[in-house]
Amino acid sequence: MQFNRLIYSVFALLQISYAIDLDITSTDSVCNAASLVIDGVLDYYLGTRYGGTVGMFQEPYYWWESGGAFGSMIDFWYFCQNDTFEDLIYEGLIAQKGSNNDYIPANQSTTEGNDDQGFWGLAVMEATERNFTNPPSDQAGWLALTQAVFNTMWARWDTQYCGGGLRWQIFTWNSGYSYKNTVSSACLFAIGARLGRYTANDTYIEVANTVFEWLEDIEFIVESNGAYSVYDGAQISSNCSEITTIEWSYNFALLLSGSAYAYNYTEESIWLERTNALVSGASIFFQNNIMYERACQGSGTCNNDERSFKAYLARSLGQTAVLVPSTYDTIYPWIEASAQAAASTCNGGSDGHTCVLNWQNSSATKEYGLGEQMSALEIFQNLLINERPAPYTDEAGGSSTGDASAGISSSSDSSTLSGEDLNITSKDKAGSGVLTAVILALLTGGTIWMVV
Repeated sequence: MQFNRLIYSVFALLQISYAIDLDITSTDSVCNAASLVIDGVLDYYLGTRYGGTVGMFQEPYYWWESGGAFGSMIDFWYFCQNDTFEDLIYEGLIAQKGSNNDYIPANQSTTEGNDDQGFWGLAVMEATERNFTNPPSDQAGWLALTQAVFNTMWARWDTQYCGGGLRWQIFTWNSGYSYKNTVSSACLFAIGARLGRYTANDTYIEVANTVFEWLEDIEFIVESNGAYSVYDGAQISSNCSEITTIEWSYNFALLLSGSAYAYNYTEESIWLERTNALVSGASIFFQNNIMYERACQGSGTCNNDERSFKAYLARSLGQTAVLVPSTYDTIYPWIEASAQAAASTCNGGSDGHTCVLNWQNSSATKEYGLGEQMSALEIFQNLLINERPAPYTDEAGGSSTGDASAGISSSSDSSTLSGEDLNITSKDKAGSGVLTAVILALLTGGTIWMVV
């Protein structure tokens, strides 16, 4: 018995010695840590394997999480100025854009949901704002691809049930088509707010505000004492009155970053108030300043999707701290403490630096996966938000070519289009050209799905 205890103690010491050595004040140390973790992310990538699909990660990880992972890798490229995976990222984004350049590819046509498409839209928005390597001039640029995602998602805004919102699923035959979830609408909201800031087009901000107000009106977002609670969604059979009140960090993440982008562009007090209320509400995802997935982490019940949610919260916190400086003193200590905790628990696997979900206690679970790697990567690289410029805009450093009408002519066997005006102002630029108006289509058929 004493011998067994000795062996266990030695093993524990070895595990500690393998933990990532992170100096949060050193850019080199942070990027070295991020490099180790991103190698772990790519352990799950199919695109470099014989017969594998470019842009896809292995089962059981769904297509939406591939979009989330590419967003994380773009930020690694940007913050650490490391081009090791530049070609891999570029090829993945291009391979999955679909024949209509709207991230509804044929290989996902029977299962894709609104939030799935939304996370790929967020990835190419990240590419747009970070000046990631642009496609050639005869192909759709990152901005145009993002605009196509926005246009096709906004066209599915459904006022027939619950007064608005996006359904979870696109296709009528998929389970979840009757469910309106916050994450689908929050993806549309975040993309709209970011497009508004990038293009200086107020119409995108107006759409974002419509989405946010609907979420409040339907009580998926509820304010109490200056802090928001954000709930998961509801079935249309109850007119969205019977709400699933579980709270996920990625819903806060999308709403928080979108509000921060909108405030940074408009400087309107309503967006600052919303940002502050979301920061206050997001405090429920921290214990002793260390991030955790409150709804499932303690019970050990987080599924493969939920184990990636902290990645998006980490990314949005970094964006918010930069774009709304008054939130910095609240947010950055969360990033620092969480990064230190994550580094101390990235001590598993055969490489000795594979990460776990529980940053408070690495021995709580020994499950490893793509989501755990993404979350650690994001919390590490967001230590560097002061080292690099804020997200670019079309007028300040941005180089991506846009197309405000992108995606509007998209069609499929399961959907048809009808016209409705979306007034795009002269501020909305597609490269050097100025578009004054576009026709926004309404998809009257079904199409789309995503998480949980």
